[in-house]
Amino acid sequence: MSESVKGPVQELDQSASAAAYRPSPKAVAGKGRTPGRFWSARRIPAALLALVLVGGAGLLLFDIASVRADRPGMQWRRSLAGQLARRPLDDVWVLVGAGAAVAIGVWLIVLAVTPGLRALLPMRRRDGDADVRAGLDRDAAELVLRDRAMEVSGVQSVRVRMGRSRAGVRAVSHFRELDDVRADLDTVLGDGIRELGLARPPALSVHVRRPAKRG
Repeated sequence: MSESVKGPVQELDQSASAAAYRPSPKAVAGKGRTPGRFWSARRIPAALLALVLVGGAGLLLFDIASVRADRPGMQWRRSLAGQLARRPLDDVWVLVGAGAAVAIGVWLIVLAVTPGLRALLPMRRRDGDADVRAGLDRDAAELVLRDRAMEVSGVQSVRVRMGRSRAGVRAVSHFRELDDVRADLDTVLGDGIRELGLARPPALSVHVRRPAKRG
C-alpha cells in the first residue's frame, strides 16, 4: 500500500465523497492478445514433495529388500500395519490422518492448477511482440497512481491499494469541494490506469474525505 502526505489542514463542510467505475473498453483497449497471469515455479513445495517421495520410496524399497532377504521387516511398518488392522475406520486418529492426507492433496492440486505470482500484473502484448511477456509489480503500479493522485489540487494524502480486478484509492482533501476533487481524481487515475498498459485494467474506486478533526 502506498501513502503520501502534503500541505496544511483546513476544515470544510462536506465530509466525504466516493465513486466507483470501470474504464470504458475504448479507453483501455489495445492491439494484440490478452496474456494470462505469470506462473510461479513453486520450487520450495516441489522440492519438499520430491524429498518426501524419495524418502518414502527409499524406506519402502529397503524394507522390501530386507523381507526378500529373509529378514524381518522394519518395526515401524509392522507396528503401523498392526495399528491399522486393529483400529476401526471411525477411530479419531484414523480420521485425523485421513483428513491431513486430503488437505495436503488438495493443497498440492491447488498449487498445480493456479498461476501464483499475484504481485505481478500482466501487461498487454502488441502484435509485433508475440514472444515477449512483460509484467508490472503491484507496488510499482500503486506508486505510479499515488504520484498521479498527488498532482491533483486539494489532495493532502493518498492511499492506493492495487488488486487484480480493482484499484482502491482513498484520499484526504484539505481544500476544494470534495466532489470536484473526486472528479479530478477519477479523470487523472483513469488515464493513469490506461497508461500502465495492463492486460486487464482494474476497475477504479475513489473515496475522498476531510482530514480527521484534532483535539
